[in-house]
Amino acid sequence: MKYAINTELFAAKAPLEWAVVGNGTLYTAQIPIDARGQVVAGGIEAQARQTLDNLKHTLQAAGSSLDAVVQVLIYVTERSYLATVNAVYAEYFQAPYPNRAALVVAGLAREEMLVELVVYACLADRAG
Repeated sequence: MKYAINTELFAAKAPLEWAVVGNGTLYTAQIPIDARGQVVAGGIEAQARQTLDNLKHTLQAAGSSLDAVVQVLIYVTERSYLATVNAVYAEYFQAPYPNRAALVVAGLAREEMLVELVVYACLADRAG
């Protein structure tokens, strides 16, 4: 059985939930939008920070934290952005770090987006 997390992030026009939980795992994709649904200005650093802030907010709405994240898929539109994303990412996560993959893509759903994260977090008992 799955259920949606009420994140109170900007309501998307697309048929999606910002976060869904199934079998104790939270599934979410985060983008660099503000409370008005606008992609933040300021380049890759500002967008990476907004995306990670949205992720942190989503996890808190689920009663969890960044410590529960087990895997992150990073999508960027330019290879050169990865160094900046890594620097910002390191401010949010601590060891043991989530498993991770980074992909350089031709574009994202909104043309002005430079980064998107797909994240899986374990909300079940983390003992062991």
